[in-house]
Amino acid sequence: MTHTAVGWHIELEFQEDDQHTRAAAMVRLPDGTEVRAHGHATRHRSDSNQPRVGEEVAGARALNELAMQLLTKAHDEIDEASGRRSHSINV
Repeated sequence: MTHTAVGWHIELEFQEDDQHTRAAAMVRLPDGTEVRAHGHATRHRSDSNQPRVGEEVAGARALNELAMQLLTKAHDEIDEASGRRSHSINV
């Protein structure tokens, strides 16, 4: 049995101000395609300023969107290869 090691590198970038954090996520797949997604977090004015928390929330939202796009991409590829509609993958 042959095993092949495959790795994906995901990039996350953040832009922040005093109340908002925006995250941009990107994964480049082995076939050269890129999938990109964004996430956003807003700090309530009564919350303390904790940039790391904003990054975690915005980053998680961007990664969640990235995951959903990858699932859609996989379904589209299954449909194209099989000539029929694939069953949904529950997350």
